[in-house]
Amino acid sequence: MWFDYLIYIFLGLGVFFNLLAGVGLLRFPDVYTRLHAGTKCTTFGSIFIIGSVILLGLKMWIFDANPEINSPDVLALHAAIALVAILLTNPTGAHALARAAHRSGVKPVGAVVDDLDKKPATKKEVKK
Repeated sequence: MWFDYLIYIFLGLGVFFNLLAGVGLLRFPDVYTRLHAGTKCTTFGSIFIIGSVILLGLKMWIFDANPEINSPDVLALHAAIALVAILLTNPTGAHALARAAHRSGVKPVGAVVDDLDKKPATKKEVKK
């Protein structure tokens, strides 16, 4: 019984973070803050939702022991592999998109200083 409550809590947290990502994509002003909301919140949401799938697979494997179910431990393993793939690709893709946006000249809204925009000093400028 407590296992079911834990699964529902994980599902609720995952849905909450994914909804926050949707709100962030609609409300934030520029590509950089939208990328932040879209990747960080969906990563946390995916962690919790896939965590609930893993817990469900483990619950079916440990407690139900039904021979009709086609190996629920594989469900947990596949979900864990999907989670690792999401944890690797989501931040990498966000970094690539932010870098491409910066290189194409998209400026952050309201930014006062852009440290990446400065060109490296030449030898003559350093000597002065």
